[in-house]
Amino acid sequence: MSTIVGRPVSSGWRNFFLVAALYDLILGAVFVVAGEPILTAIGMTLPPHIAYIQLAAVFIFVQGLSYWFVYRDPFANLGIVRVGVAYKAAYSGLALYYLVIGQLPSVFFLPWAVVDLFFLIGFVMFLQLAARR
Repeated sequence: MSTIVGRPVSSGWRNFFLVAALYDLILGAVFVVAGEPILTAIGMTLPPHIAYIQLAAVFIFVQGLSYWFVYRDPFANLGIVRVGVAYKAAYSGLALYYLVIGQLPSVFFLPWAVVDLFFLIGFVMFLQLAARR
């Protein structure tokens, strides 16, 4: 058990949020710096300006920063976890929708949707734990 602000949290949950933070921080940073060559490498048509890629990537990076705050003190940042549920549900749900209707631009997006689905499940489980405390 570990605590930052006087509320005990298992190290497993803190590690989970650390992984969530690092995942989005790294993913966002990679796409800010190399989004265009990555999309070119997988054969996707590029948007008319690199800013379209970078603006989305910066949002992902900032989500990672928010999960860093949750890692530091999970119970003090339940609102961020709730937003994370919405964010992860939105991405994985939208990717699944486009897959089902046959318009997903690339299967490249599926692994990210699956990973986000696992984070979504973890976030919901943590919120259920927090509600019992």
